[in-house]
Amino acid sequence: MARINDNYLKLQAGYLFPEISRRISEFTQAHPEAKVIRLGIGDVTKPLVPAVLKAFHQGVDEMADATTFHGYGPEQGYDWLAQVIVDKAYKPLGVDLKTSEVFISDGSKCDSGNILDIFDLGNKVAIGDPVYPVYNDTNVMVGRSGQIDDKGYYEGLVYMPCTEENGFNPDFPAERVDLIYLCFPNNPTGTVAGKEQLQAWVDYAIANDSVILFDAAYEAFITEADIPHSIYEIEGAKKCAIEFRSFSKTAGFTGVRCGLAVVPEELMGTTEKGEKYSLNKLWNRRQCTKFNGVSYPVQKAAAAVYSDEGWAQTKEIIDFYMENARIIREGLTAAGIQCFGGVNAPYIWLKTPEGMSSWDFFDKLLNECFVVGTPGSGFGPSGEGYFRLSAFGERDNIETAIQRIKEKWGK
Repeated sequence: MARINDNYLKLQAGYLFPEISRRISEFTQAHPEAKVIRLGIGDVTKPLVPAVLKAFHQGVDEMADATTFHGYGPEQGYDWLAQVIVDKAYKPLGVDLKTSEVFISDGSKCDSGNILDIFDLGNKVAIGDPVYPVYNDTNVMVGRSGQIDDKGYYEGLVYMPCTEENGFNPDFPAERVDLIYLCFPNNPTGTVAGKEQLQAWVDYAIANDSVILFDAAYEAFITEADIPHSIYEIEGAKKCAIEFRSFSKTAGFTGVRCGLAVVPEELMGTTEKGEKYSLNKLWNRRQCTKFNGVSYPVQKAAAAVYSDEGWAQTKEIIDFYMENARIIREGLTAAGIQCFGGVNAPYIWLKTPEGMSSWDFFDKLLNECFVVGTPGSGFGPSGEGYFRLSAFGERDNIETAIQRIKEKWGK
């Protein structure tokens, strides 16, 4: 009989969201008349904008004509899409990239897990806490960790607590590490890092021969002018950082699937013998072997996001979600609930009132306000006592949910 990968058995995954679903199901069965508003999952609710949908249709129509049909495309993505991204997403930031450094993918979630293929298991990894679960779980899956301890940490992984005391920005690891996951704007806390903070991380990585895995999936939601949208705005970052981006939340591609990874050609790793080797070449080899590329119509749609018309329409949707975030943030504050994020990200990270645990607050919010969020403890031990609300929703639901919360906790 085939032997399984026992590392999967170490995972505590499958607890958070199935447990949320179970509690919602029990509540709705007992209270079928209740209108439950879900602000927990980070999924978009607005449809694709007209300019993007038009390009998508054009791409599909081309597939119906033998003269314009496209079969296998480049595993790295079409060069014309990479060029659009270089010109429209990075050059305005003062960042110069080659199209050979941009790899089109089916999403940043996949990339942030798949990137581990090109790194040795002996590398020491540092992860924030609370954390986007993919960083943690994929390292467990590949066998980089031991068992989970009573606190909720996996042996062999280095955790960097993100707390109110450090502004939810992790401090440097207490020990030297090889790979460092950073996510800004952050999921789940919604907080950001300024240029000085990111420069310190780049300097640390260069000094320690570490590689930063920088998740910028929510960069389009940044509203403050002095907050970097890319790690490559920071001097020296091309020598030490890989960046992941996504069209999912930016342009409503959660069900369409398109993202990208930037792997600079000057970024190096070392072989077992200590010789330097290009991480760009390794990632290219990995993609050519394990990935067949994003479909042609999807890439046509992605390029349209950065057209003048497409970006204007996309920005309207982003602004809509950020107005939702403002309503949530200000409403919670008016109710006497301390909250963070929601200024440069579509997530609000609130401190549970009255010293409640994350799950106790979940139950109270569901049973008394008919509102669903995500317990902070589900993102890691340092998330206990906190709670995440998502701004991805319809305006009337957002306003109703906040009004219910204000009626319950308002002073």
